[in-house]
Amino acid sequence: MGYSYLLFGFAILCILPQSTFCITRHYTFNIVKHNVTRLCSTKSIVSVNGRFPGPRIIAREGDRVIVKVINQVSNNISIHWHGIRQLANGWADGPAYVTQCPIQFNKSYTYNFTIIGQRGTLFWHAHISWLRATVYGPIVILPRRNESYPFEKPHKQIPIMFGEWWNVDTEAVINQALQTGGGPNVSDAYTINGLPGPLYNCSSKDTFKLKVKPGKTYMLRLINAALNDEMFFSIANHTLTIVDTDAIYTKPFNTNVVFITPGQTTNVLLKTKPHYPNATFLMAAQPYFSGLGTFDNSTVAGILEYELPLHSSPTNKTKIKLFKPTLPNMTSTSFVANFTKNFRSLANTRFPANVPQNVDKRFLFTIGLGSNPCPKNMTCQGPNGTKFSASVNNISFVLPMTALLQSHYFGQSNGIYTTDFPATPLNPFNYTGSPQPNNTFVTNATKLVVLPFNSSVEVVLQDTSILGAENHPLHLHGHNFFVVGEGFGNFDPNNDPTNFNLKDPIERNTVGVPAGGWIAFRFFADNPGVWFMHCHFEVHTSWGLRMAWIVLDGSLPSQKLPPPPSDLPKC
Repeated sequence: MGYSYLLFGFAILCILPQSTFCITRHYTFNIVKHNVTRLCSTKSIVSVNGRFPGPRIIAREGDRVIVKVINQVSNNISIHWHGIRQLANGWADGPAYVTQCPIQFNKSYTYNFTIIGQRGTLFWHAHISWLRATVYGPIVILPRRNESYPFEKPHKQIPIMFGEWWNVDTEAVINQALQTGGGPNVSDAYTINGLPGPLYNCSSKDTFKLKVKPGKTYMLRLINAALNDEMFFSIANHTLTIVDTDAIYTKPFNTNVVFITPGQTTNVLLKTKPHYPNATFLMAAQPYFSGLGTFDNSTVAGILEYELPLHSSPTNKTKIKLFKPTLPNMTSTSFVANFTKNFRSLANTRFPANVPQNVDKRFLFTIGLGSNPCPKNMTCQGPNGTKFSASVNNISFVLPMTALLQSHYFGQSNGIYTTDFPATPLNPFNYTGSPQPNNTFVTNATKLVVLPFNSSVEVVLQDTSILGAENHPLHLHGHNFFVVGEGFGNFDPNNDPTNFNLKDPIERNTVGVPAGGWIAFRFFADNPGVWFMHCHFEVHTSWGLRMAWIVLDGSLPSQKLPPPPSDLPKC
């Protein structure tokens, strides 16, 4: 997949108050079906503009982006701009039945948002059922004009998107799993920029190649768009420098291997070798797996290729070597723990870390798997003949048939949602040890948490060992948060907070909760609206590992949720 900063669409120069220049960038996303062949198998996929992966959104910090989405397929669709803050702009966030009803066949909706205080890489994806398997693309956010990076300016910038490929229709995969109550069929391959690469059958021609020049610095914009798998990534014989994650600059650190969960983005600098190395280098990614059951244990590879020096050509006498990277064991929880602890915010005058030092609202949320009873006269394939489920504080979140944000805005919550989501587990137990509860049944409900505007919030996410401990990538919409602490075992409210990092913790929108452990984060509830929080494993979201926050309006006009757009889809 080539890369340039050419916009498809058009741009309009606009002038904001205080003579701040910005650009309004217009895009059109036609949701269509087209045939794609991978692994010698052809299927019809849902895509944007017939492209897989989808087109790049490119903007500068401060720019306004307007995307008209026209649905030309029978599937309902909605698009989420993953990581964009959407300040007082929840109508543009995108999760179906949370901030909007989905866009139906032959209908359209225009997403209109401004990028505020973010620079780096994010991505967009479908946010309904499993359609994001093929409906996704990068969001490249450049610094404001005349502003520099806090690191060496790269020679070129290239998005590297990790995905998952099924030879069959992914909607059929999840529908079957929800019907039988069992785990869904795993993917057939992983992809880099939509291509599985030479380690899979029939796929040598479908290999991503990155051509580089010696002695240059390249920025790779890594995006994990896989549905259900966290990934290790490495380039043979090359060191990567991490400089940005989730569109937030970080204190730089070097690594040979990057760990990245679904929903996370990581910008890395790649310094090429000073001279032509007479070799090519595999770049490879494979999963980190911490749960029970089956998973796709294959490896996707691309090729890093050096351009030949001028006035030279390869000869048969010169055999070009191929180097392969060494990746961690697929179950290496220790590598993941050590890697994630390296992330720190810059926390300087230019890029401060505004960590809440005091807390108004505290929450302890258990997250993990559970079960639902098997309906009468049916055989189920979940644990002990039940149906798999997943929950937060044992509440498996049920999406309503209308949009939560509209219900909240118009004060019509009756029969749609309640605001009694438990702040702590109703029945505490030894979350990561034994014995585990005999009863694994969850409560199915649409319960929300209400937060006063600008309240400071601390959330501890506690993994449980019910049906197996597992690393869960949790994504919060509408806000960034600071990861102030993490550990294994059960969170200790008396001792663990004394080790919290309140000086330079990493700021993110998606964080991996350690398998058999906990994570603590803080944020200011400074964005009025209804905001989804869910596991970014699509299977766990489908099973109910999701919930939503209501952030109330503030007192100033800019702190209030505006009325819905006139073209907001109807359910």
